[in-house]
Amino acid sequence: MNLPDVKDVLAWMAGDVSRREVIFSMVGSSESRVGVNALWVLTHSDKVHDEWLRSKQDVLIDHLLAETNVAKRRMLLQLLRNQEYDKDSMRADFLDFCLSKINAECEPYAIRCFSMYCAFKMCRHYSELLEELKIHLSMLATQSLSPGLKSALNNINSAINKMER
Repeated sequence: MNLPDVKDVLAWMAGDVSRREVIFSMVGSSESRVGVNALWVLTHSDKVHDEWLRSKQDVLIDHLLAETNVAKRRMLLQLLRNQEYDKDSMRADFLDFCLSKINAECEPYAIRCFSMYCAFKMCRHYSELLEELKIHLSMLATQSLSPGLKSALNNINSAINKMER
């Protein structure tokens, strides 16, 4: 699927929740290519779909935690990175997943970056979790970081510093 195809699918699903649901149902397809293409479409969706995707947060997390395909995990995390996390409905399994990926040098940079952002969005509600996140982030100092990881680390550290003022 190329970008013009993605734009055609986005135009097809614009303003029609049932069509969005069709695309979303393909995310969990046993056919890997179908799931990857569906996620690629969703990562290109407009801001108008953000609230609808937010309503799918638990399903996206369930898919992520069960997924073995790296491309699908990256796109699931990309969708989840753009969401907000409620203080009272935070999922510990998702937080544990994200924290475990931050320093996992065997993981692709995008998965590590998106995991950092998601972990921060969850941890910022609780001082003890924020301290745990800071420990994970401090361990990055012993690693050689890509420009993307450095940027994510700087952005999150800056946001933490603003909160602590």
